[in-house]
Amino acid sequence: MMTPKEVAAVAAKALDDRKGVDIRLLEITDVTTLADYFLICTGTSSTHVKSLCDAAEEAMDNAGEPALRREGHRSGTWVLLDFGCLVVHVFTEETRQFYDLERLWKDAVDVDLSDILKPN
Repeated sequence: MMTPKEVAAVAAKALDDRKGVDIRLLEITDVTTLADYFLICTGTSSTHVKSLCDAAEEAMDNAGEPALRREGHRSGTWVLLDFGCLVVHVFTEETRQFYDLERLWKDAVDVDLSDILKPN
């Protein structure tokens, strides 16, 4: 059984491997009961958003953590993947700026992903 942080690491690596942009992990345990972590990522197009989500879901399935819910896939500007302890948000750049989850969840702890993500 993986810890929530290990679950987040699997998803973050999958997004990074598919060239996800500006990947951020927010620890929200002390802020809400929704999940332990939000993983936020930008795709360069709606097609890229879809491929990022597919990669994250495949990696999580392989790790034994299948998605409980997937929302927003048809529009391709914001997809939410719910893994229980982790919620992955994949946006197009414009949609990410519009919703600005990092500002909305400013009380969350920004988790350092430098040991997981490849240097740019």
